[in-house]
Amino acid sequence: MMGHDWQAARRLLVVRLGGMGDLLMTGPAIRALKAAAVGRNVTALVSPPGAAVARLLPGVDDVIVYRAPWMRGVDADAAMDHAVIEQLRTRRFDAAVIFTVFGQSPLPAALLCHLAQIPRRAAHCRENPYALLTTWVIEKEPEDEIRHDAERQLGLVAELGASAGDDKLAISLPESARAWGARHRAEGRPTIVLHPGASASSRRYPEESYATVLRLLEHELDAACVLAGTDDERELLLRIRQTARSDATVVCGTSLAELAGLQMSADVVVTNNTGPAHLATAVGTPVVVLYALTNPQQAPWMAASRVLSADVPCRNCFKSVCASGHHRCLRDVSPRQVVDAATELLLDGSGLARRALC
Repeated sequence: MMGHDWQAARRLLVVRLGGMGDLLMTGPAIRALKAAAVGRNVTALVSPPGAAVARLLPGVDDVIVYRAPWMRGVDADAAMDHAVIEQLRTRRFDAAVIFTVFGQSPLPAALLCHLAQIPRRAAHCRENPYALLTTWVIEKEPEDEIRHDAERQLGLVAELGASAGDDKLAISLPESARAWGARHRAEGRPTIVLHPGASASSRRYPEESYATVLRLLEHELDAACVLAGTDDERELLLRIRQTARSDATVVCGTSLAELAGLQMSADVVVTNNTGPAHLATAVGTPVVVLYALTNPQQAPWMAASRVLSADVPCRNCFKSVCASGHHRCLRDVSPRQVVDAATELLLDGSGLARRALC
């Protein structure tokens, strides 16, 4: 149970300003907060890239989308800031929990919540927040440890007395999305979804290597492969298919729910360490992750998985662009390793057991 001060909070705001993966990894902590008080209503304040997945998270009752000017790529808009403060104020929240990675300061969001007259405010913080936080959890990363993002967020809510009965990633998927995904499932053959894209170039496995993986999966496993991505990644997917001389299905520009349904229909997902890796985990599909060694906090969480990378001296660089220019943490992973990892997930029962249940 939560301590008395937080137990009384019935209208709760959770703040996670990030992308799809950030919201998914915060999901267990949000569920813990929701379950910690009977009748609690939870609203999520999120960035546009995280809005779609926030609406699928169990425990989230409402979503407010905000283009925060302290986030990357967002222009300052004072009128929008004032409008969000007023919206939060009129909702009369009892408390706000601000989720961040250790490289982010929670203080801009804490000030926003303070100006919105939200009386309880909790977050990890490195510097003394004084009155901006009413519950200050001292930041100890990365000096003392570096935790997985999901573990970090669970640690924050544990300080408030909330614990999750189930720490796994999860989403609530509409039946229409499940049915849409099931249409891409092959009968009598393994179905494998490949996601070659990523927003950061440092986290992209080379497209020529993806083409080789695609060719080997089709020829050696007789797999029915689906190449998936955003509309902006369509040309990338088509190049990979052409290089592989494949007739794999290309799926672009789906809704997030449809993408999740597609992954749910698969026996294995192959992807970079980006949002779709965590989405696959949330729907319970085994995943092979080409894991660039940029950030140790974002590996698959409590999932049937194989995580592939090549060790490099520049590991844990936290860079969106490879500063060394060699991308060896991914380039040195061979397509054979990827195919063997997918085969292991199929043969060890993870993929086959799911097929039997579908």
